[in-house]
Parts: sequence; structure tokens; C-alpha cells
Amino acid sequence: MRHWLMKSEPDAFGIDDLASRPEQTEPWDGVRNYQARNMMRDEMQVGDEVLFYHSNTKEPGIVGIAEVVREGYPDHTAFNPDAKYYDPKSDPDNPRWYMVDLKYVRHTKRTITLTELKEIAANDPDGPLADFPLVRRGNRLSIMPVTDAQWALILGLE
Repeated sequence: MRHWLMKSEPDAFGIDDLASRPEQTEPWDGVRNYQARNMMRDEMQVGDEVLFYHSNTKEPGIVGIAEVVREGYPDHTAFNPDAKYYDPKSDPDNPRWYMVDLKYVRHTKRTITLTELKEIAANDPDGPLADFPLVRRGNRLSIMPVTDAQWALILGLE
């Protein structure tokens, strides 16, 4: 089992939205970055655990835990001209974009903020968060791997 962090803007789709879905499950569609797509298509597996992260908000941070319940499959929104994430170069016979299904597990006991994670990384340059992509300047990826040590440290902050 692997661990991941997945970012979402709470105004578009937040942890409460996932928790309120039927069976608390939802496809993670609309990812239009090749590196993130490759992780969903090639690496994510059923049972992998996900840190649900709210971005583009006053206090960005980790707000919940989810689980991958369906491995990568073509993102159908890329084929629909009326869809927000339509991509005319994507074809059902040769899909360009993929998605996974996530299931809500729980909210974190509190928001674990980006500021807090950056402070920990800065104060412990040899610690688990030193190479965590989230705390690197300029990181814009919406999906990133999380090591076992990073996962344990982050959840220990609750």
C-alpha cells in the first residue's frame, strides 16, 4: 500500500463533498497534468491511502483521509465537448487523461496547515518532510506521493 496527497479547491470539491456523496465515493476527474495523470494511471492501487488537501484557500492544508477504491481508468470528461474538462485531443480509443475513484475515510481532527508543514521541514532539514514535494517552493502538482515516514509524521500532528 502506498500513500498520496491529492489537492482540491474546497469551493470546487472539498472533503465535505466527498463525505456527502453516495457511498462516500467519487471519481477524481479533471486532472490535466501528465505527471499527475501517470501516477493515477500507473501507480495508484486499490487500498492506497490519500491525504485530502484543500488548496487555494485562506489556510491551505490537509483536512481529511480518503482511500483509492478504483484504479486508474479513462477520464470520460475529456471526451464530452460540454464538460468543463473537455480535451478535443483525447479519444476513447486512445485516452489521454485518467482518473481514480476515492472513498471518504474521515476528516482529520484539525487542519494540518501548509505553514506548519513548511516550518517543520525548515526546522528539521534531515527529517521526513525535507524532501516532501508539498513544501518545496513552486510545487504545483495536484497529486504527489507520500512516504511512510511522512504519512506517520503528518498524522502524528493531529
